[in-house]
Amino acid sequence: MSDKEKSRAKAEQAKGKLEETAGRAVGNERLTAEGRAEKAKGDARQAKEKMKDVFKR
Repeated sequence: MSDKEKSRAKAEQAKGKLEETAGRAVGNERLTAEGRAEKAKGDARQAKEKMKDVFKR
């Protein structure tokens, strides 16, 4: 996994988790949903990069 993409995926996951937690804390459903979406985006990016690594070998 390229370091740039790996760090980008981790950042998206962390940002999403933070938004989701903040949304739940204040009762904001939109913020919670945006956080979940951001986290899912990071998860997908990480999965894509892992698949690339598998096929490189």
